[in-house]
Amino acid sequence: MTGSRILKSGIAALAFAACATAALAAGDDVVTLESDSAFGDVAQAAEDAIVNRGYAIDYHGFIGDMLKRTAADVGATKQLYNDAEFFTFCSAVVSRKVMEEDAADIAYCPYVVFVYEAAETPGKVTVGFRSLPAGGARDTVNTMLSEIIEEAAGGF
Repeated sequence: MTGSRILKSGIAALAFAACATAALAAGDDVVTLESDSAFGDVAQAAEDAIVNRGYAIDYHGFIGDMLKRTAADVGATKQLYNDAEFFTFCSAVVSRKVMEEDAADIAYCPYVVFVYEAAETPGKVTVGFRSLPAGGARDTVNTMLSEIIEEAAGGF
């Protein structure tokens, strides 16, 4: 990734963070929102926000369960999450437009929306996504993902 693309990615993440009052986490390309609602409600709202836009969820991952199940196997002693899930999906229409502009943008598909409640902050549920670098049709994806997490964080 060129310095210009990294800079554009950072600017896009900051712009989405400002517009959605999102907190940046994990890296400058991750956009998150927090909710005081129950984890199950936020996860269901995220799923509904995806499906209600006409997108099929390709995979619903239960990463929190996997980490709990494998903790002893890897010698882990720290609980990371009370719960954590993610949803992968794609849009044939939007993805095609993105990839027609740059075939290398296949790297961003499928799109992922994640939801977690960290063990260190019970009662605070985080929902988010990794934003695509700013520009062209990728902006459409970032807007779509931003709307989905906004709905999930408070839309029920």
